[in-house]
Amino acid sequence: MKRAVMVVVMLMLAGSVLAQQPAPAPKPSGQPAPQAQNAAPPAPQGKRVPQAKTQAEYDAYKAATVNMTDGAALEKSADDFAAKFPDSDLRVLLYQAAMRAYQNSNNSDKMSAMAESVLKLDPDDPEALVAAGEVIVERTHDTDLDKDQRWDKAQQYAQHALQTVDTDAAIPLGTSQERADNYKNALRSTAYSILGAIAFNREKYPDAEKYFHQSIDAYPSEPDPVVVLRLALSLDKQSRYGEALKEANKAVDMTQDGSVAGKLARQERDRLVQLTGGVPATPSGNAPH
Repeated sequence: MKRAVMVVVMLMLAGSVLAQQPAPAPKPSGQPAPQAQNAAPPAPQGKRVPQAKTQAEYDAYKAATVNMTDGAALEKSADDFAAKFPDSDLRVLLYQAAMRAYQNSNNSDKMSAMAESVLKLDPDDPEALVAAGEVIVERTHDTDLDKDQRWDKAQQYAQHALQTVDTDAAIPLGTSQERADNYKNALRSTAYSILGAIAFNREKYPDAEKYFHQSIDAYPSEPDPVVVLRLALSLDKQSRYGEALKEANKAVDMTQDGSVAGKLARQERDRLVQLTGGVPATPSGNAPH
């Protein structure tokens, strides 16, 4: 997976259990109910923290999250929990955990499947939207008969993620505001990169350039070298070779020589050097951004 989606690791470090225990029953005397001893503090902002309806449901959820790193184990636990508690709000958390575990092991097919399971329960989840959308883009080829339908679906996912990232991102309890903001910015960056890749595949190169700029600007502290390379290619396709060389040089600096992205970046740089004599151009003031 690319850098932006993988950033969920930093978020998971803040805390692994999102769910709250069931709220205590009110006192018969009318006195306010005391807060549960293990009640979690509020999330930084946005989405309501899912809460178990019964203690048995919460205990089953905790048991299901014992192994938070094994995707297959988490998937089975999520399926078993969903079968036992078909109306539980906590089901989505288990499928999110399985999605992240598969993502961290670079199992994109399974990650995508878990993302779709999350979206069946919560169609507004921005992390699942970008995870599913990114896999669709990376696995769709120009020769596929259904490429337009697949690109349309990925585009809808990315656009919806941009609409819901501030209100529906699942932020673990105890996460600092800075870390939560970085997580959301990384999701935005990935969503824009998906839109850029789709525009590029459809030969809409000015649109692709705009989206790749937005992807980089959304998370400037950690630009994705693949996005920078694709920006160079978008400029190249518009015959803006000097500007393309400037971005290609950045991509070369950000990648290792033996990596796939590194090889492609160096090939693009060498091509542009031949076309320009090795002189990068300063972007024009009216270039889309």
